[in-house]
Amino acid sequence: MLRRIKGGVHPHDEKKSTDDKKIAVLPLPKKLFVPVHQHIGQPSVPVVKAGDEVKKGQLIAESADGRGTPVHSPTSGKVTEIGNYPHPLYGKSPCVVIESDGLDQWQEGLLTDRSWEVLSAAEMIDIIFKNGIVGMGGAAFPTHIKLSPPKDKKIDTLIVNAAECEPYLTSDYRTMIEYADDVIKGTQIVMKILGVQKGFIGIENNKPKAISLMKEKCKGKKIEVVELETKYPQGAEKMMIKAILDKEVPSGKLPMDVGCAVQNVGSLKAVADAVEKNIPLIERVVTVTGRTVKNPVNVMAKVGTPFTELFDFCGGFRGANGKIIMGGPMMGMAQVSLDAVVVKATSGIVSIADNEVDLKEELACIRCGRCIDVCTMRLLPNVLSILSEKGQHQTAQTDYNLMDCVECGCCYYVCPSRRNIVHYIRQSKAKNAMLRNAIKTGSK
Repeated sequence: MLRRIKGGVHPHDEKKSTDDKKIAVLPLPKKLFVPVHQHIGQPSVPVVKAGDEVKKGQLIAESADGRGTPVHSPTSGKVTEIGNYPHPLYGKSPCVVIESDGLDQWQEGLLTDRSWEVLSAAEMIDIIFKNGIVGMGGAAFPTHIKLSPPKDKKIDTLIVNAAECEPYLTSDYRTMIEYADDVIKGTQIVMKILGVQKGFIGIENNKPKAISLMKEKCKGKKIEVVELETKYPQGAEKMMIKAILDKEVPSGKLPMDVGCAVQNVGSLKAVADAVEKNIPLIERVVTVTGRTVKNPVNVMAKVGTPFTELFDFCGGFRGANGKIIMGGPMMGMAQVSLDAVVVKATSGIVSIADNEVDLKEELACIRCGRCIDVCTMRLLPNVLSILSEKGQHQTAQTDYNLMDCVECGCCYYVCPSRRNIVHYIRQSKAKNAMLRNAIKTGSK
């Protein structure tokens, strides 16, 4: 039975440009700019300095507080500096700059060959932490934290988020096709860590090859493949839980509050690599696509690779770009520089053509209700945007559940007045966060 969500939209699908493109390997860049801030929380702290020789997989930055994740060298070479360079999410941010020696040599004694089945949950969580694994679907939440819920939160179900509902991206799809065994192994590892007996893999029905392959791989295992309606934002965590389990995460709560954990396809491959081979998260699959890209690809790119290298690998551009976006066009982050680099959360880089960019003037809300119809969280996006305009940010939270918004962009997508509703909502969230911080600071 096809599982569906209420609300949502059907953006124009551009996956055909890359869904049949096998994952290519990007040539080794001469220089990598590895950010020390690649996860939610405090940036990691460099443990190397200019002039140091490093090997592939070597620790170059450690967690500042145990809640973040370590950062490792994606190749062998020399650290030339630690300086501020373009980051796709944080403007200019501290990076460990590594000049490659062209050898790409692993740190001696780093790699292992062990079975996850003989390891305890605690041992595997420690390995996942030490190898810097984060959520690779965009949020970059440290995986070891997500796999360590409070003792009063009993997890009974794991959901593998394989929806990949952003209309341009195919990196998760190609990961399933080319690394199916690793994805299943990562799923089994996480099920063992959490002590759950049932796992689900949610895949949109526009990926029949992946559905067929994963069903075959799951035979004899306690993992069920669930076909989901192709609809954005099917891949949002709370949407997956509702569609697959028919459970609703209460306002202000997390998936663990309904006994569920959700993990991304790429993250599970990284978990398998870390637990069985001790490979840290130093590279990932990235979809490089868009109508202005000459030869769109899926590519295995090292963390710290400048976007320019990826576009050059695709043969450059045809015509002018309107926007460069990290992630998909619905929830991605517009970039101000092609010198920004691949980070652990870079699922794709999309070049949007000039004629695809809507530059119409924003008008007043006409109360048509379209944004309400498509809101999967059953909020009132029009009201939230108006409250933000008026500076009534606290009211937006206390009376209209501002923080439940997942910022999927469906409201903006359908708005005839071209109101950037997500911008207003983010503004209110930021203002409220600043107020909370001021109150906290003032109370000390």
